[in-house]
Amino acid sequence: QVQLVESGGGLVQPGGSLRVSCAVSGRTLSGHATAWFRQAPGKEREFVAGYSRTGGYTYYRDSVKGRFTISRDNGKNVVYLDMNSLKPEDTAVYYCAAGMRVITSSIRSQNAYDFWGQGTLVTVSS
Repeated sequence: QVQLVESGGGLVQPGGSLRVSCAVSGRTLSGHATAWFRQAPGKEREFVAGYSRTGGYTYYRDSVKGRFTISRDNGKNVVYLDMNSLKPEDTAVYYCAAGMRVITSSIRSQNAYDFWGQGTLVTVSS
């Protein structure tokens, strides 16, 4: 049974920083692409950042480039999302996802991922 458990969400002021983590159990991260998606109230879930299966390539949606960084520790089976210069529009539930069949052209697609966490809420507000 593969489980992804996010943590680290919370309330942060605009301009602040936060790290959310995703602990993976039941399967090693090696050979899996991993990604973060988010869903704001009343909006559809959207891609935020992705990490390729091989090669360590990273991908970001335009609105977070230069502010967010996805990384992972294969030894610890943990995926991270470091978020800096946070804005109120970054407020959302952040979901971690993993998949073995994800390729470059599909890394931004929710349908490409097999496993999902339950989400962690990030609120950016003063």
